[in-house]
Amino acid sequence: MRFQDRGVLVTGGGSGIGQQVCYAAAEDGARVAVADLDLERAEATAAEIRRRKGEAHAFQIDVAAPLSVTDCVSAAATTLGRLDVLVNSAGVREIVSVLDLSFEEWNRVLTINLTGTFLVSQAFARHLVAAEKAGQIVNLASTLGLMAAPNRAAYTASKHGVVGLTKQMALELGAKGIRVNAVAPGVVRTPLTERYFQDPEYSQMIRDIHAVGRWAEPREIANAILFLADEANSFITGTVMPIDGGWTSGKRM
Repeated sequence: MRFQDRGVLVTGGGSGIGQQVCYAAAEDGARVAVADLDLERAEATAAEIRRRKGEAHAFQIDVAAPLSVTDCVSAAATTLGRLDVLVNSAGVREIVSVLDLSFEEWNRVLTINLTGTFLVSQAFARHLVAAEKAGQIVNLASTLGLMAAPNRAAYTASKHGVVGLTKQMALELGAKGIRVNAVAPGVVRTPLTERYFQDPEYSQMIRDIHAVGRWAEPREIANAILFLADEANSFITGTVMPIDGGWTSGKRM
């Protein structure tokens, strides 16, 4: 198993892509720290992993609060006995015109998506450096970290920031044995995006923007994340991998 006895910390692990990363990592032998703002959801994910005979523990984390972050990383390291992989999956988004976007909503999205990714990555990297250990960080960017879409100014800005932060951390942490990569998913059907799929016309538009003619399922993104976290791929760092069904390849005229 690729992650046998390795400690994997996943933020946003209570649902969506993060939850599927937790499941997939546990199936591959990892000891999993399921971290989420909603502790009940984290506990439910951990309980399901244990039901499947894997090892998992739930932790509450507010990725926008430095003390919560450091406490969570420390507790996860102590409970799991080691930390090797961090997956930054916690995130939010808005759907509102740039002209109508409030400062409060702008700040909320940037703080959780970008500052949160920085804070957790920094705490995780500091732990590894202090322990003189190598490790991997995989961030959740987006196709909207590579391009733009209507009514998502804060989300697009935050995910472009995650792309830049991924490259910067890869540059600075490589000599410490810490690889940093990101995935850039297309539209994925998760609780965060479920409203999209309630409108048949919008659902068809989602199909049409992807070259493969469909949206992604969370497990497909989780598989790509674990590919980047796999030690077998030890020369990959600073990479932002589109997992987008061909969305960014071009558009049909």
